[in-house]
Amino acid sequence: MKITLRQIEIFLNVVERGHLTQVAKSMGLSQSAVSMSIKELEHILGRPLFDRLNKKLILNEVGRNFYEAVEPLFRKLEDIEYEFQNTEDKGTVRVGASTTIVDYLIPPIACRYMGTYPDVRVQLKEGNTQQIAELVKRGDLDMGFVEGEVHDPDLIKERIGDDELIVVTANPRIASRRWRIEELADERWILREEGSGTRAVFLDYIKEKVPRLEIFMELGHTESIKSLLLGGKAISCVSALAVSEELEDGRLHKVEIEDFHCRRHFYAIHHKDKYRSDLFMKFLNFSKSMIGETMQCKSCVEN
Repeated sequence: MKITLRQIEIFLNVVERGHLTQVAKSMGLSQSAVSMSIKELEHILGRPLFDRLNKKLILNEVGRNFYEAVEPLFRKLEDIEYEFQNTEDKGTVRVGASTTIVDYLIPPIACRYMGTYPDVRVQLKEGNTQQIAELVKRGDLDMGFVEGEVHDPDLIKERIGDDELIVVTANPRIASRRWRIEELADERWILREEGSGTRAVFLDYIKEKVPRLEIFMELGHTESIKSLLLGGKAISCVSALAVSEELEDGRLHKVEIEDFHCRRHFYAIHHKDKYRSDLFMKFLNFSKSMIGETMQCKSCVEN
């Protein structure tokens, strides 16, 4: 496109004021620059836009049609520029979260935020910690909330909460007594898939006492693990957040294990070179605050 926004801006000012000297003064330009801009615009269009009458520029029929076409478009661009310069409450935020966080923390936070700011849209992507970290690194997500360790120099991470991992089962034999973790190594363990933060933290925590674990099945979602636990003799390690209802109503039982205190951190991550717009920072800070408060409240209730 050969027509520039500057030419349209000058054209609209000339239509409004009629005299080149007034336009030049208001826009901080020389009169010759204003005149040249109008002539270039007419040359691009191939037809004159003004009649020169009594030292004043008056729109002709071509100019009136052109004005009706471009004036609303230019005003819309002005509105867009103003909105992006002056509002933090409009736009789209692309958010990723690993499984525990996306299942039990982020959805109500996103809904509450969009309820408060109806012109904001939160696009939510689920994956394990490695998948979310990769999407943030590639720029496909603006930010991520993960439950596993992330070691990448391109990503900035901030600890935003702590979570407890517990061993659970529906098997009465296992639930009826206290164990050492190594005594459970040969039970039918169901764990999350490779790349899961829950799996990585748990296996790292027990590695000195349990160099090999009998992993019966690997699944990509905590809800699937819970379904299998409820229907069989298996055992798993999951976030206490994920099984609070099942523990309360007795469908699952926490396995008592000596000296087992497995905790992990929740992190907010974003690319180190990410442009931190007002909208980005406002949603990030809101989410960090809400997750932190939720985890603190949960800890207070448990204690």
